[in-house]
Amino acid sequence: MITAPLPAAPAELSAVECTSRCPLLLLVGSGLIWLLLSGVLGLIAAVQLHSPTVLAGCRYLNYGHMQAMAETAFIYGWIGNLGLAITLWVLRQLSAEPLRAVGWTLVGASFWNLGVLLGLIGIAAGEATGIPLLQMPGAVQPLLLVAYGAIGVAGVLAWADRRREMMFASHWYAVAALFLFPWLFSAAQVMLVWAPVRGTLQAVVGGWFAQGLWTLWIAPLALAGAYYVAPRASGKLMPAYDSSALGFWALLFLGGWTGGRHLIGGPVPAWISTIAIVTTVMLLFHYIVVFLNLRVAYGAGGTALKFIGFGLAAYVAGGFIDALTSVRAVAEVTQFTFFDAAQHQLAVYGGASMLLIGALYFALPRITGKPWASAGLIRGHWALTVIGLVLLVIALAGAGWVQGTDLNNAAVSFAEIADHTRPWLLAATAAQAILLLASFLLTVNFIRSAMPECPWGREAS
Repeated sequence: MITAPLPAAPAELSAVECTSRCPLLLLVGSGLIWLLLSGVLGLIAAVQLHSPTVLAGCRYLNYGHMQAMAETAFIYGWIGNLGLAITLWVLRQLSAEPLRAVGWTLVGASFWNLGVLLGLIGIAAGEATGIPLLQMPGAVQPLLLVAYGAIGVAGVLAWADRRREMMFASHWYAVAALFLFPWLFSAAQVMLVWAPVRGTLQAVVGGWFAQGLWTLWIAPLALAGAYYVAPRASGKLMPAYDSSALGFWALLFLGGWTGGRHLIGGPVPAWISTIAIVTTVMLLFHYIVVFLNLRVAYGAGGTALKFIGFGLAAYVAGGFIDALTSVRAVAEVTQFTFFDAAQHQLAVYGGASMLLIGALYFALPRITGKPWASAGLIRGHWALTVIGLVLLVIALAGAGWVQGTDLNNAAVSFAEIADHTRPWLLAATAAQAILLLASFLLTVNFIRSAMPECPWGREAS
């Protein structure tokens, strides 16, 4: 069995220099603020799905605005900040050198979060683009692009400072995320916002961007941390590591082609959705490779590995469910229903977010030089997150299946469809509340752990 070598011991430092610590903590802390805000906005949006009169008198807080703001805060605020923090930390650890250009990182992080804030204000004011995962007004998007470039300088320099020519899987995913996001984001701006393409081509480009943001940015950010942390936290070498390069290139070359699966049955050429179906099935190779490599997370114990193990299961399950729902006979029921929302939550929250949180639990003691402040908050965060995620995915999937079945029955009215889905949506609302509480526990534990001195609370073992 071929296994992955581990980098030299100097990369495993118990604490990094203060110059490296500050920008990482800024990114993580900012991400947690956006996580809480996205939870509040998502909870309001969930309530409005089954009780549309809630906040109906305020045009700034209708469902369309709430959903778009929750999505933006989660993707660009939470995933963006935490993903970049973990990526920079991984590249720094592998180089065994302090981060360089930290001033650029601090300024970039500040303007990135300012851009997200302005984007949410623009969405609330009615300036949303209406494009999934690209809802922020066009005037704000260039600010995010420039800020991202400033943050990425430190990551590129850390990659260039590595002491070995050899690169590891965590290198591949981290560098790919740093370089691919600017290309993907700027291309989407041009084709969808600044000089929008016309007709059905807008739907094609929108599907390409939404899927590309997942496969070419969010997933690589999460996998960079998982590939670094899993073997170190478990003390095991990754099996089938020789195939990890094939899994990486499969994600990069096939991932962007799968966006057309969202257009099955839509007014687009049939070959677009057909190619998407084929590539979605082919992409299962990537998910299998990732599972074979990261299965060392199971059975070893530890907080970081529990989150990574759950995230790995959700990530792989999401890939297989994508392939299943790409089959036209299944898509006839699940397409354009709450089932799409269930798949999104499973992949982004259950997969990427859980992998990143697992990496955070491993990284923060090595960033601050001290353990997490409260073991009880860790246990509470784990239990509430798992319960909330499982309930949310099941509830949305159930609502989507009922909704899709009813929509295919001409005898069922829209009022009856709303009644049939209401119990499922009530369960989804409860799940959102549970996840918001879990996010609060994580934030409190982070604040206590990141404080220079914390005289209250016992240390987590």
